Amino acid sequence: MLDTRAHAVERFYDFHPINARQILDAVADRGIATDTITEEVLQQHDQDHYGGTAATDRLIAEAAVRAEDVVLDVCSGMGGPARYLAWKTGCDVTGLDITASRVAGATELTRVAGLSGSVRFVHGNALAMPFADASFTLAMAQESFAHIPDKPRLLAECARVLRPCGRLVFSDILHRGNLSGEDMQQLFEGMTFSEIATAEGYAELLRLCGMEVVRLVDLTKEWTRILVERLAMYRSLESQTVARLGRDHFERYDRAYEHFVELYQSGVLAGALIHAVKAR
Repeated sequence: MLDTRAHAVERFYDFHPINARQILDAVADRGIATDTITEEVLQQHDQDHYGGTAATDRLIAEAAVRAEDVVLDVCSGMGGPARYLAWKTGCDVTGLDITASRVAGATELTRVAGLSGSVRFVHGNALAMPFADASFTLAMAQESFAHIPDKPRLLAECARVLRPCGRLVFSDILHRGNLSGEDMQQLFEGMTFSEIATAEGYAELLRLCGMEVVRLVDLTKEWTRILVERLAMYRSLESQTVARLGRDHFERYDRAYEHFVELYQSGVLAGALIHAVKAR
């Protein structure tokens, strides 16, 4: 089952509307040549998470990121947050993602932005991370854990690769305890959300991994507004998506995202930023 779900996530992001080509085309449309692209330019197009650079700034502040931090970005996607983090704080960042095409795209965008010396991307599974114990001082993630089944194993892996007193700061899609089996099945089929947790569930699992939640910031209201805007944004890319992936793909994704947004608007789904610390 885990392999089937992992394959579904890989395929979902292989055909995602936001990708390296789309990002570089958007930059080119502004009249900016590839050899003059900087992180300041790229960050206006590559932040494929809720809230853009403002959300990453909040994560940076919450985690008190320092230049000496060694950071793991779990499920790093196109690498926008990883690049922004390294550029803004001077820290070293490794991104991990299960989708090979996203790793390749993130690597190319990082090369274009001139950040390959401090940011790199690794193809791998967050449930079996290809890193030694105690490799990082900080692990971060943004709206990606909902795609991953087996939360106990995921959080145990995050704890394993963190050093003593290491921080795990992540935002994720949550539910309030009233998510039906039918809606969960639709979320998996349309958005490849394999397992959606509650805030209380995360706190207990983190405790069992030797980590303690030190802060939880409720983002539900903010995310509901953002998701309505993102649905409109994806619909604005209709012609590009249809040209690249076909009409059927566009319409399937549109229906799935509309259902996702409706679950936020009806109070079924929630969101939060969670900050946990590993014991000494």
